[in-house]
Amino acid sequence: MSTVRLDYKNEHIAVLTLNRPEAANAFSLQLLADLNTALEEVEQNKELRALIITGSGEKAFCAGADLKEREHMNDDEVVATVSKIRNSVTRVEDIEIPTIAAINGAAFGGGLELALGCDIRIASEKAKVGLTETSLGIIPGAGGTQRLPNLVGLGKAKYLILTAKRLTSDEALEIGLVEEVVPSESLMDKAMEIADAIAHNGPVGVKQAKKAIQLGHQTDIQTGLKIEENCYEKTIPTEDRLEGIRAFKEKRKPQYKGK
Repeated sequence: MSTVRLDYKNEHIAVLTLNRPEAANAFSLQLLADLNTALEEVEQNKELRALIITGSGEKAFCAGADLKEREHMNDDEVVATVSKIRNSVTRVEDIEIPTIAAINGAAFGGGLELALGCDIRIASEKAKVGLTETSLGIIPGAGGTQRLPNLVGLGKAKYLILTAKRLTSDEALEIGLVEEVVPSESLMDKAMEIADAIAHNGPVGVKQAKKAIQLGHQTDIQTGLKIEENCYEKTIPTEDRLEGIRAFKEKRKPQYKGK
């Protein structure tokens, strides 16, 4: 049985599910290999417009590294494994289409780092999250020390990482770590609702908007404005832009083709 499932809800929306519920969907070497195989399929599918990432079962989104597996690794093997997790999270972040983390349960360590690599995070009311690595004598190694401050601010990020504090979903919502909290039974419906709203917008515009936000956030305002200008110009010669104008004039919903 694959440790990662990739299911297509329709031609434009896919759900990637970490599928090791017996091990809290932790990052084993096999799961990392299966995850990258699934991400490659997503990258090559030009019809996709949104990707939802979640975990199987009700207890865990992803508990981070598989500590039972890591116990038998030497130092070099641990470093190589952490690098694989880091590269996988960055690969999620770099996907052209928007990604939505549907946090169905515990998301600790690398599990929360995976969610931080997504564009939008929604959580079940039962979810708990935290970068808990310092309680194990290490630090977040898959981007957590960099992405968390960008999301919640420097002081809160230091507080959470240095104390290894675990947050409820409501606490995560309060500091902007997640965008919405919903009942467990409504989580995937809400994720699909968000993905569907994205999929109905112009695909070229959505991809360029994500790119402009992501690259611009990492630089100064003047450079960011130039990035935005370049991304905007990519939308001008497209059929989608003309369809958007026509649909507005004709008072109908646009039928975008991503061209």
